[in-house]
Amino acid sequence: MARLSPVLAANKAANRKNLVTFITAGDPNLSVTLQLMHTLVESGVDVIELGVPFSDPMADGPVIQRASERAVANGVGLTDVLQLVREFRVTNPNTPVVLMGYANPVECMGQETFIQNAVAAGVDGALVVDYPPEESTDFSAKASAAGLNVIYLVAPTSTDERMRDTAAVASGFIYYVSLKGVTGAGTLDVSDVAQKVAKLREYTDLPINVGFGISDATSAKAVASVADGVVIGSKLITLVEDAVRDGTDANAIIKAWLSGIRVALDTQ
Repeated sequence: MARLSPVLAANKAANRKNLVTFITAGDPNLSVTLQLMHTLVESGVDVIELGVPFSDPMADGPVIQRASERAVANGVGLTDVLQLVREFRVTNPNTPVVLMGYANPVECMGQETFIQNAVAAGVDGALVVDYPPEESTDFSAKASAAGLNVIYLVAPTSTDERMRDTAAVASGFIYYVSLKGVTGAGTLDVSDVAQKVAKLREYTDLPINVGFGISDATSAKAVASVADGVVIGSKLITLVEDAVRDGTDANAIIKAWLSGIRVALDTQ
């Protein structure tokens, strides 16, 4: 069942900015993650990025690293994440889910088995951080043929050639990284993001969603004004972390916080 491209196309037609949110599967546990996925949808999220726990999340900053460490300590792996998506699909057949993670779990399962299992579970896309486009053309082709979108990161340091090569194998959307460094770091320069997004548009018609460093309604609105949407992760993980520490309801806190983001995106 195709979900990702139709949802993003409908948003574009309606002049609605994409709200993509990241949470780590299994943090603080799989039951809470399932609840949070439904809460994200209720809060106006268009696409859920579900982090696959990994012991060495090199592209992530300390916030998401801690979440991955907690999930790994809980024994959560790729098979558990796929089962989580199956459970989500029981009551939500429509919201796109993208798995974001690293090559090691995919390679351990086997690329073709991973693709088959992901599609069967109801996954719509995969972003494998350490699959560079020039080395994953075969994976991308097999995934696309099976109906699984392959999303790639484009960095501020990416050359024109790199942008072109990435656009050639990507599907679903392009994830533009707004900052140099890891998730959750740095200060946004929206003018620089605008220039890089404009350059990237020369090579692709895919939606371009921007992430890293978006932590409030003001930054979300500013970035969305020059892109098709935003990706928010570290801030949500922090809210979950704080709620667990304080014994409060993470779902209520996230729903309240995201309501401000959705309003900001909808009042461009």
